[in-house]
Amino acid sequence: MIQSKRFDPLLKRAQDHEDEVARDLAERQRALDTHVSRLDELRRYAEEYAGAQMSATSPAQLMNRRAFLDRLDSAVAQQRKTVDNNREKVDAERARLLLASRDKQVLEQLAASYRAQEKVVTDRRDQREMDDLGARRSRQSQREDGENGGAP
Repeated sequence: MIQSKRFDPLLKRAQDHEDEVARDLAERQRALDTHVSRLDELRRYAEEYAGAQMSATSPAQLMNRRAFLDRLDSAVAQQRKTVDNNREKVDAERARLLLASRDKQVLEQLAASYRAQEKVVTDRRDQREMDDLGARRSRQSQREDGENGGAP
């Protein structure tokens, strides 16, 4: 088997792995986008609620309002942590994709190197065959000239 052909299954496996990691990255990125969107919504809601004016409120209503604002702040903080965790996962997937891409690239370069070496060998063999063919024709022509007495 030709040496470069041995790399075909490895290249296919490396491509499949790179594709799988790219899909994982896309999935992580979608999850991050969803969490960022939720965080933005929570922040807007908390800002709107905190900015809303309440008229003629009792102390109980003020306490309830303060408790709700505290829960909203806690939800925003929790969602921020979720976003940060998801960003870390996206960064990790990005790093995995970079590694998978580099691995595939190394295999492609190695296979290309083997193909180039094989081409050199093939070209040399073809050249040798052409040289041998030319030499045989030349010898045959000289023999025929000698048999014909040197006359064309």
